[in-house]
Amino acid sequence: MDTAALVTWVITALGGFYMLGTWLTRGGARGGTSRLPVPVVFGHFALAAIGLVVWIVYLVTDKDALAWTAFILLVPVALLGSSCSPAGSPSTAPAPPPPRAPARTPPPSGTSPSPWSSPTACSPW
Repeated sequence: MDTAALVTWVITALGGFYMLGTWLTRGGARGGTSRLPVPVVFGHFALAAIGLVVWIVYLVTDKDALAWTAFILLVPVALLGSSCSPAGSPSTAPAPPPPRAPARTPPPSGTSPSPWSSPTACSPW
């Protein structure tokens, strides 16, 4: 089970590296279009990396205190990560305005919208 947790953690870390790289290349740290605070992003990254290293050391030394330390580090990592996640998702982007209905144009002058409203509507000619 310990190795399964390590494999899961490494796969998650690879996804995190990809997202961090994408964020950096799009100007996230320079204040581009990102709404994510730089300390939150790098705090999440740093705590996750430290937790992974602590877990690897736990696997090597088999000290239970290290496993609990890695677990305790995961709590702020998860909180910071969840605060980052919605801000970058497409669902938080402002929705485009709905299409406008075409304006109704009045009928040309001298015509009426209904044949029954015409003064000659009852006349056969």
